Amino acid sequence: MNISEHILKHKSLILKTERWLWAHPQTGYREWDAHGYMASAFEELGYEIKPAGNIPGFTVDIEISEGPRILILAELDSLICSEHPESAKDNGYVHACGHHAQMAALLGLAAALKNPEVSELWNGSIRLCVVPAEELIETDYRIDLIDQGIIKYPAGKVEFLRRGYFDDCDIAFMCHTTAGSGISCSYGGNGAILKRAEFIGKACHASAPHDGINALYMAQLGMTAANAIRETFIDSQHIRYHPIITHGGQAVNAIPSNVQTESYIRGADFNVLKATNIKINRAVAASAAAMGGNVKISDRLGFAPLINNKGLIAVIDEARKMLIPGAAGSGCDGWDMGCTDMGDLSGIIPSIHFFCGGASGTAHGKDYKIEDPYLACLGSASVQLYMLDLLLKYGAKRTKEIITNSDTLFKNKDEYFRTVESFELAKEAVIYNEDGTVTLSFC
Repeated sequence: MNISEHILKHKSLILKTERWLWAHPQTGYREWDAHGYMASAFEELGYEIKPAGNIPGFTVDIEISEGPRILILAELDSLICSEHPESAKDNGYVHACGHHAQMAALLGLAAALKNPEVSELWNGSIRLCVVPAEELIETDYRIDLIDQGIIKYPAGKVEFLRRGYFDDCDIAFMCHTTAGSGISCSYGGNGAILKRAEFIGKACHASAPHDGINALYMAQLGMTAANAIRETFIDSQHIRYHPIITHGGQAVNAIPSNVQTESYIRGADFNVLKATNIKINRAVAASAAAMGGNVKISDRLGFAPLINNKGLIAVIDEARKMLIPGAAGSGCDGWDMGCTDMGDLSGIIPSIHFFCGGASGTAHGKDYKIEDPYLACLGSASVQLYMLDLLLKYGAKRTKEIITNSDTLFKNKDEYFRTVESFELAKEAVIYNEDGTVTLSFC
């Protein structure tokens, strides 16, 4: 039997799950509806789930024999896009990035793995992970969860990593839904710093602006100054900076005293992120000082850069050609300008984050939809099953070779978390000295 036929047996379950999850979107760390649905579905298959407890998400272990453990993930959360015609009317939630299709594929994979014939020649074990909060949005909500002690990190995989849910895993992979009709991956992807800036001025009546300090002008100057240094960005470092104003004042007849912005800095590696962040912070701090105000800068690492493992790139290419006979090329090309918390895992565990088509429209946009659910869900589950077959057959020889030949960026998660903490910053950047001079403190 062709191995993908084990997935096709569960077509009805997979496609029903995709439709249910599409109709019940929730954003990161709020995904209790999807969590409940997926937990019940796994339990109906006979699995024992290990829930995260005070946040959505769970893991399931499939023990086959002694050997390496493969971690396979799928993401629970939706986006917010109120313009999407199928978004939730009260909050704009919608799965405009296809995470719901990932979940349907993971459930199909779990269903297929219940058949002992599938894994009878394998050595090792599998951990399936239903993980929350990949999209790094609603920052205030996540900071509130951190302040309450519910989570420590805003991204779900990083939080799961902190809690020890991946400690005994040897290889990790995840298939993300995308537009098009094939299976593909990149060599790697950007990391990101999550930035917030609170510009602090002095309110006054708008008819007497000389009595105040305009925080909105500070923010505008800061964004203009940051734009002016874009030409210093090196193309090969893949830097992106895209701020938004999240609070711009309260009344039209008052000079705004508090304006808040939020942004990412994206870049190809940790050194690039740090160097660029210093430039942006200097521009922001100097702009606040130029207006006689202040700015509180809050930085934290949002995502680590993604390093797709070379050995796993070869495995996904073979699996791709098993699913799509005659597929041309290597299936791997270029650099992903986007970010994912799979990057955080890739610094510790040999990992790959790849893509399966089936969607159409603009990712994160109002026209996004699953055009071909057979490819997006059944195709995704099938290619993942092919990967498992390649990795765990013949005494898991392929997996052991990948582990032996891999040199991850960090020796362990403790070293990784020390690097994460080195990005954290929360301070007012402008110091007004008694002698009339100004000192900027922005790193």
